[in-house]
Amino acid sequence: MTTFDYDLFVIGGGSGGVRAARLAASLGKRVAIAEEHRLGGTCVIRGCVPKKLFVYASQFHEHFEDAIGYGWEVGKNTFNWRKLIAGKDKEITRLEGLYRHGLENNGVEIIESRAELINAHTIRFLRTGETVTAEKIIVATGGTPNPHTSLPGHELCISSNEAFDLPELPRSILIAGGGYIAVEFANIFHGLGVHVTLIYRGKEILSRFDRDLRHGLHKAMTEKGIHIVLSDVIENVTKTPEGGLMAKTMDGKSIAVDSVMLALGRNPNTQELGLQAAGVKINERGAIIVDKYSRTNVTNIYALGDVTDRVQLTPVAIHEAMCFIETEYRNNPTAPDHDVIATAVFSQPEIGTVGLSEEEATKRYPELEVYRAEFRPMKATLSGRVEKTIMKLIVDAVSRKVLGAHILGHDAGEMVQLLGVALKAGVTKEDFDRTMAVHPTAAEELVTMYKPSYRIQNSERV
Repeated sequence: MTTFDYDLFVIGGGSGGVRAARLAASLGKRVAIAEEHRLGGTCVIRGCVPKKLFVYASQFHEHFEDAIGYGWEVGKNTFNWRKLIAGKDKEITRLEGLYRHGLENNGVEIIESRAELINAHTIRFLRTGETVTAEKIIVATGGTPNPHTSLPGHELCISSNEAFDLPELPRSILIAGGGYIAVEFANIFHGLGVHVTLIYRGKEILSRFDRDLRHGLHKAMTEKGIHIVLSDVIENVTKTPEGGLMAKTMDGKSIAVDSVMLALGRNPNTQELGLQAAGVKINERGAIIVDKYSRTNVTNIYALGDVTDRVQLTPVAIHEAMCFIETEYRNNPTAPDHDVIATAVFSQPEIGTVGLSEEEATKRYPELEVYRAEFRPMKATLSGRVEKTIMKLIVDAVSRKVLGAHILGHDAGEMVQLLGVALKAGVTKEDFDRTMAVHPTAAEELVTMYKPSYRIQNSERV
C-alpha cells in the first residue's frame, strides 16, 4: 500500500484553496497548503476587498456635496492617498491573519513557497527544493492580469495589482478596458480627483451586461466628467520628456497622462506549475480543463476557481471547494451549480444583476415580458443630483418565471444578493406582485411594476 505525506495538498492560498484545505483538515485529513505570496489570494490581497475600500473612499466627495442640500455646512476637505493606502494595508493584514488562524486551528500545514508538480503525486517547493507526496492535489492558483505584452510600452503601464499600491495618486490616468475592473477603477480614480479617460475597443462598455444598465452607467459616468473613448485601442505607450506618459491610439489620438492602466482581462495562473509533467491538460487560454466535479484528466488532481476559467468570482471558487469536500470526503457527489449567479459591479452608481439579460433571454425564449422602471432616487431630491436608478425584470410570458433581475443604482449589490435567492428558487412574476412593498425604498419598485413596459415575441419588441 502506497503511503503519502499528505492526504490532500493544495497549491494556492486564495479563497477556494483555503476553504478546501481548512474543511478537509477539519475532517481529520492530513493537509498542507502552499502559497508563494500572501494568504487570501486575489480577492483579499489585491482584488475585491481593497477595491471595495477604495470605492468607499472615492464616494465621500459626493457625500460632502449631497450634504449641503440636506442643511449641512461642509467645510474645506482634503484627501490623503497615503493614509488610504496605510488603512487598506492594515485591514488586509488583519484579514490575512484570519485566514492563517483558520488554517492553523484546523491543523493545516502552511508552506510559504511556490510549489510545482513533478508528477501526479509529487510536489516540489521552489524555496527549498524539498519534495513531498500527496494522495490528492488541488490546484487553486487563480488568475493574473493580462499584461498585454504585444503592446509597445506595456512595461510602462500598471495593472489592477499595482493600482492598490501606487506611491502617489496620479493627476490623470488612461484606463484600457471595458469590463468591470476597468469601469470600477475609472469611477474610483475619478472620485479621488483624478482626470480619467477610459478607452475600449468595443462599441459599449460592460458588453455582457443588460443593455439598459450599461447605457445608464455610461451616461452617468460621462455626466460626472469621465471621458469614455469607444471603438479605439492603444497602439503604443511612450515616456514624455516631462516624465509622464503618451498613449497613441489606433484612431490617431494622442493622450498625455501620468499613468496608464491595462484592465484587459485576466489569464489563468498556470505558468510554471509543472502541469505538463503531471499530465494535466489545459485549454488554449491556459486554463485547467475539469469535469463537472472539478476533476482534471489526472484522476487524483483537481482544480478550483479562476484557474479553471469557468466563472471568475470569489464566491464561486469557495462554492467549488465545498463541492469538492462533499464529493471526495463525504461520499456525496456534488457538482458546482454555476447557473443563476448574482453579481455586482461596484461602479458609481452600482450595478447588480442576476439571471438572463434581455438580450440573452430573447435568444432563448419566444415570448417575454419586460418590466422596467427608471426614476430619480429619493436621496437625490434634496441633493440635486441628477443620477437615475434603473430596475428591470425579465419574465418568461408562458411560465411567468422571472428570468433576470437587473438594477443600476445605490446599493444595487445589496439588493441583488437577495434577488439571487428568489431567482434561484424559481420565483414567478406573480410572487413579486403579491409581495408587499417596503416604503419608502428604492427596492419597492421591484414589487410594484404590475404592467409590462413592453413585450418581446420571436425576438421582436411589440
